[in-house]
Amino acid sequence: MKIVYTIIVMIVVLFIITFSMSNAVPVGLNYYNFVDFNMPLYLIIFISFGAGLIFAGLVGIGERFRLSRRIARLKKRIKKLEIENSEVERLPVSFVEQPSEE
Repeated sequence: MKIVYTIIVMIVVLFIITFSMSNAVPVGLNYYNFVDFNMPLYLIIFISFGAGLIFAGLVGIGERFRLSRRIARLKKRIKKLEIENSEVERLPVSFVEQPSEE
């Protein structure tokens, strides 16, 4: 399994290197004269990809936190219902004969 992982990593690294070499053309960035500089195209793409990864990670962390709180609430509810169920099971059972409908 380690060999497969190493091969996949090598393919991804090779792809990144060849992509960078073929997209090394400088691109000008200008945003209302606030941002004005030239960067290679591959760097812009990598920065955008990294920003997307960070944003998705933060959203994932928030979702995981929300779900862990919900799990904790549900576990408390399960414990409460199990206590109620054990109390009901300890009650004596009595049968009351129903009058027949004729």
